[in-house]
Amino acid sequence: MGVITVLAILYNGFNAAIKEPRLLGTVENKLGLDKWLASRGHELIGIDKEGPDSDFQKHIVDAEVLITTPFHPGYLTRNVMERANNLKICITAGVGSDHIDLPAAVDHKIQVLEAIRVLFSVAEHVVMDILALVRNFVPAHEMIERGDWQVSDIARNAFDLEGKVVGTIGAGRIGYRVLQRLAPFECKELLYYDYQTLPQDRNTFNARRVEDIEQFVSECDVVTVNAPLHEGTLGLVNEKLLSKFKPGAWLARGAICDADAVAAALKSGQLRGYAGDVWNVQPAPKDHPWRTMKNPLGGGNGMTPHYSGSTLDAQSRYSSGTKQILENYLDGKEQDPVNVIVGKGAWATKASYFPDDAMLALVGFGHSQFDGQSEHYL
Repeated sequence: MGVITVLAILYNGFNAAIKEPRLLGTVENKLGLDKWLASRGHELIGIDKEGPDSDFQKHIVDAEVLITTPFHPGYLTRNVMERANNLKICITAGVGSDHIDLPAAVDHKIQVLEAIRVLFSVAEHVVMDILALVRNFVPAHEMIERGDWQVSDIARNAFDLEGKVVGTIGAGRIGYRVLQRLAPFECKELLYYDYQTLPQDRNTFNARRVEDIEQFVSECDVVTVNAPLHEGTLGLVNEKLLSKFKPGAWLARGAICDADAVAAALKSGQLRGYAGDVWNVQPAPKDHPWRTMKNPLGGGNGMTPHYSGSTLDAQSRYSSGTKQILENYLDGKEQDPVNVIVGKGAWATKASYFPDDAMLALVGFGHSQFDGQSEHYL
């Protein structure tokens, strides 16, 4: 293998990245891979993605490897692929490849892989979102910042997670781990909506599967969305489905939610709160309704930038995972199947978008396909 160009679409960390070298997912620190690649005779170009005349559009023409993150993605469309004559492999430093036109990747025989070791960080963030909503944390903190102290204004909308029914749309790689982490809170019941039943030996927390999504949301006090974004799930949580929620339920994390419908449900009180870090457009525009939406009591908004899988610990994991994928590629070794979304001209997992409607009906929305041997959920 001759000299190859590795293009990494990252975000500018500016002074923070200079002061904190563990901010690996930045243009400045280049996933910590630039010196290693240079030692092997290859070139890593770490760039931001913005603008039609961006460096992304310029360098993708020559790149053999594209690395991007789900937190600040470079959108690899079919049109871009048709200009990327040398592109052989795309690596997501994290979980989620909806920024890639996966059917086009199959057609162009471009491999797509994910460094999935950020799953633990994301699951932990989901639990934080749920607790922040249920305990009414954000308005309580804002009250302190204002210099006020009126406990009743906070306590009137604060609850315990214990005794609540909590459910996940999707019990796959992330959803499963969310259920694991919720078990110690002694919820009344844990539910999941997925296309298949969790194996009994994995379901140590006794979660119950509900096969009809409207029935599922109607039973939940808290719903969290942990299904991949694709053509079959886009807009799944819409005005119609939100009307089936328990009045005053909480909803956590998911770009498959209709932005305007969620904002309207929160304003009306149908939803008591919404929290998450995944947006339908990233970075979100300043006028995005999720930035400022509130419930009738002036709270209920727990939105943050997309950073659940960008803790310093997570960045260390997705950097090392990306390095392993790259090393396998450069050395001609087989990739770990759990990381492979699209192989060489063929689908390799049910964890992402399928273009065929019949296949979508088969795999459903959760995509918790088990390989039958390992503890990985594909």
